Amino acid sequence: MSDRHAGPDGNALLDADRLANVLEPGGALSRRFESYEARDSQIEMLKLVVEAFNAGRVAVAEAGTGVGKSFAYLIPAVNWAEANRERVVISTATINLQEQLVKKDIPTVLDVMRSPVKAALMKGRGNYLCPVRLAEANAEATLFDEHDEGLSGLAAWAAETETGDKSDVPFLPAESLWRRVNSDPDTCPGLRCSRRAECFINRARAEAAKAGIIVVNHHLLFSDLAIRAEGFGFEETAVLPPFTRLVIDEAHTVENAATSFFSRSFSRLSILKQTGRLHRVRRGRTLGLIGAATAYMPSLAAEAPSEIEKIREQARRLDATAVSLVGRSGSLWLSPDAPDALAPILPELTELATRIRAFVAVVNRELKKLDDEKRDEQLPYEIRMTVRRLEAIAEMCREFAIFSEIPDEVFWLDATSPASADAVARFNVTPLAIGDVLRDAVYAPIASVVMTSATLTVQDSFTRWAARVGLAPKATAVPRPDASDPDEPTAVEPIFGIFPSPFPYEENVLIAVPTDAPPPDGPEYAKWLPPFVAEVLAVSEGRALVLFTSYDMLDRTYAVVRPALAAHGITAFRQGEHDRARLLRMFADETSSVLFATDSFWEGVDTPGESLSVVIVCRLPFRVPSDPVHRARSEAVTEAGGNSFYEFSLPDAVMKLKQGFGRLMRRSSDRGIVIITDVRVASKSYGKAFLGSLPPTQRSLKSSAAILEDIERFLYS
Repeated sequence: MSDRHAGPDGNALLDADRLANVLEPGGALSRRFESYEARDSQIEMLKLVVEAFNAGRVAVAEAGTGVGKSFAYLIPAVNWAEANRERVVISTATINLQEQLVKKDIPTVLDVMRSPVKAALMKGRGNYLCPVRLAEANAEATLFDEHDEGLSGLAAWAAETETGDKSDVPFLPAESLWRRVNSDPDTCPGLRCSRRAECFINRARAEAAKAGIIVVNHHLLFSDLAIRAEGFGFEETAVLPPFTRLVIDEAHTVENAATSFFSRSFSRLSILKQTGRLHRVRRGRTLGLIGAATAYMPSLAAEAPSEIEKIREQARRLDATAVSLVGRSGSLWLSPDAPDALAPILPELTELATRIRAFVAVVNRELKKLDDEKRDEQLPYEIRMTVRRLEAIAEMCREFAIFSEIPDEVFWLDATSPASADAVARFNVTPLAIGDVLRDAVYAPIASVVMTSATLTVQDSFTRWAARVGLAPKATAVPRPDASDPDEPTAVEPIFGIFPSPFPYEENVLIAVPTDAPPPDGPEYAKWLPPFVAEVLAVSEGRALVLFTSYDMLDRTYAVVRPALAAHGITAFRQGEHDRARLLRMFADETSSVLFATDSFWEGVDTPGESLSVVIVCRLPFRVPSDPVHRARSEAVTEAGGNSFYEFSLPDAVMKLKQGFGRLMRRSSDRGIVIITDVRVASKSYGKAFLGSLPPTQRSLKSSAAILEDIERFLYS
C-alpha cells in the first residue's frame, strides 16, 4: 500500500490518503467490524505519523481517550516495515498495553492490510528463565529449602515451555525464588555460555530478528539505546535488532522512565549480592565463583573470603551511619551548596572504596597469572564481570565524596523503612536534566520518533512537557543521522498535534468541586473528608474509585468509610489487599464496590461500564516537595531564572490529574462523575490550569450538600 515515490534517502514514502482509507467509512476496518465508527481525530493522527515517518522527523501526538491512537500509528508502522523492510519499534510503559497491541491490535492491522510483516514482543531479561541458573539453584537446594516445591514446579515447567516467560508459568512463583533462576545480566556470560542453545533470551531475540514490528517496554528500549549511544550505532543488534523508526506510546511516562533507567545506585544489599556471587557459605557449604575456580586459582580461593568479609563489614558500618544521616525523613538531597553534607559518613565511604579496590587488585593479580585460554573460560570471565561491578561501586563512592563538583548529576540518599531496625540506606545518582540524555540517545540518532499519550499538555500547550524531555520547539535542533556535519545539526523542529477525544463528555460527565471543603493542608480536612466520601458513595451505590496521594490519608479515610459502606451492602477494596491485577478484576466483577487506591492507580485502570461511575480525587496530585530529584530539578529551574512551581510542579500535577480523570470514561456510552475534593482547584489562581486542561464537561462548584443533590440528579434522572 506504499506510494511508489521515494524519499531523499531512497525509502518508499507512505501515501497518507491511501492509508487513511483503512480508517474511513467503507474502509477495511469498517468492513471488519459491524459497529465500527470512523473518527476524524484518528485519521488526522495517522496523517501526522505518516508525515513524521516520511520526513524523518520527531512527532508528538496527544490523543484523547477513544481516539484509537494505536491504529493511528500501527497502520503506518506496518506499511513502513513492509515497504522499506525496516523495523519499527513500539515502546510502552505498561504490560496491559503491550498485551493489547500484541494479542489484539497488531493482528487486526496485519489482517485488514493483508500484510506479511511479522510482529514480536520482547521483554526485559528478568522476565525469562535462565536454564543455567535453574540448574545451579537445583544443585544448591537442600531438603530444607524454603522454595523446594516452587523450584520443582519451575523445573517441570522449564522442561515444557517454549518461551521461558514468567507470565507463562502456570503458578505464581515467589519473587525471591524467581530472582534465583531468572536471566540476570550480572551472571550471564552471553556467547560464552555452554547452554546458549537452550537460552530463552536468545530465542526471543531470534524471533525479534525476524520481525518488522517489535513491541518493548521503555526500560528495554533505553537499555538498547544506552549501548548504541556508546558508539555501537544502529547497524547491528544491541539489545534489540537494528531499527529506524520508533513509536513511544504512553509517552507521559518517558521522563520518569528515562530518569529511572539512567540513574545509578548502590546499597549494602547490592554489595552483598555481588560479593555473594563470588563467595558465600550456605548451610555449611561454600558456594560461589571463586570457590568453583579453586583448581586453577588456589591463592585467590585462599585470600578472597577474608577480603570479601572486610568489604561486607565496611558496607554494614557505612549503611548504619548513612541510615542515621538520612533520619526519619527517609531521603536526603545532597545540595551542591552544602558540600559538607556528607562529612559524617565520608570516612566510612572512603574506607569502603579502599577495601573494594584492594580486593579488586588481588583478583586482577590472580587473573593475570592465567594463560590466555583459561582467562577466557566462563568462570574467570564471570569473576571478572562481577569484580567490575564492585569497581563501579567504588567509583560511585569516589563521586559521592566530591558530589558538589559534579553539577549535572543529582546525588541523594534514601532509606527503606527508615524508622525500623531493618532499614537499608541507598546511595543514588540521577541525571539532573534528562532532556539532554533523551536528545542524544533518542531524537538525534533515530530517523523518526513518534511520541503519543492521552496526557501531554497543560491547557492545550506542550511547552512545559516538551522542554522537560528535550523537545522545546525553539530550542530543539535535532541532528539527523544523515547530517553532513553532526556538529552543525540541521534544525528540525518537532511537529505537534492535539487530537481530541470523540467521547460526549459534555453530555456524559459531571465535574464537581465542594467549595465549602476545608483546605487540604489543614487539620479539619482529615475530619471532613471521610463523612463526605461516605455520603457520596451511599448516593452512587458504590461504583467508585477513590484516589489519594498518600497512604496515610487513604488508611484514615478507609477505616472510617468502610463500615458505613458495609451498612449499605457496598464492598470496599483497598490497595495492598491483593496484587494489582486481582484487585482490579474483583473491583470490575462486583458492580456495587469501591476501590480505595493511591499513586499507581491514577493510571492504567480500565473499567468500562457501570462498575466505575464515580472517581473521587481527594487531593490535587502535586509531588512531595521533599523528593530529592524533584527538589534538585526545581532548584535548577529557579537558578535559571524560571518559576519552578509553574514550570515544574504544576505541569506534573495537571498531567497526573488528567490521568485520574481518564479512568472514568473508557467508552463513548460511559457516564459518570469526577469529584475533586481539593478546594484549591476552585480557590487558587492556578486551579484554572487543572480545570482548563480537562475536556469540556458539566460543572458543579457548589456546597457539599448541593453537590450531593447534583450527583443524585445526574446519576438517576
